[in-house]
Amino acid sequence: MKNLLTSVFLLVVLVSFTMLTSAKPNPNYHSIEGTWELESFYNYDDGENVSDTLPKEAGYRQVKMYYNGKIMWSRYVPEEPNGRFGYGSYKITDDQLIETLEYGDAEMMKAMDTMRVFTFDLVLKDDTYSQINIDEEGNRTFSENYKRID
Repeated sequence: MKNLLTSVFLLVVLVSFTMLTSAKPNPNYHSIEGTWELESFYNYDDGENVSDTLPKEAGYRQVKMYYNGKIMWSRYVPEEPNGRFGYGSYKITDDQLIETLEYGDAEMMKAMDTMRVFTFDLVLKDDTYSQINIDEEGNRTFSENYKRID
């Protein structure tokens, strides 16, 4: 009986220690979960340096929502009579955002015939992030830059 109580006590101590040490957040980790609005675009001239910052056009609005491995986005462009949207899943690594679209508006469904998985370089901070398009040679071409709204 004494051995059983000692074993249970050691197990409780071990589990408590594991929970305490794993509960500390990584100070370098930023979560993409939340709601984000597009602010601007960057163009890259040599694959690394930003050559131009383009604000979004008046009336243009694009919002992305990330939660629990799922993404949904919508876009409104004043000159286009139909809205745009897409839904799918996502995952992030230290420096990449990978979005896999499952369905969307009619134009997105046509585009998904040729491409469903979108991989971007990712620069993620607490309240901003940039998803950076990469060409076939691995050079940065342009980015969408977002701010957290929720």
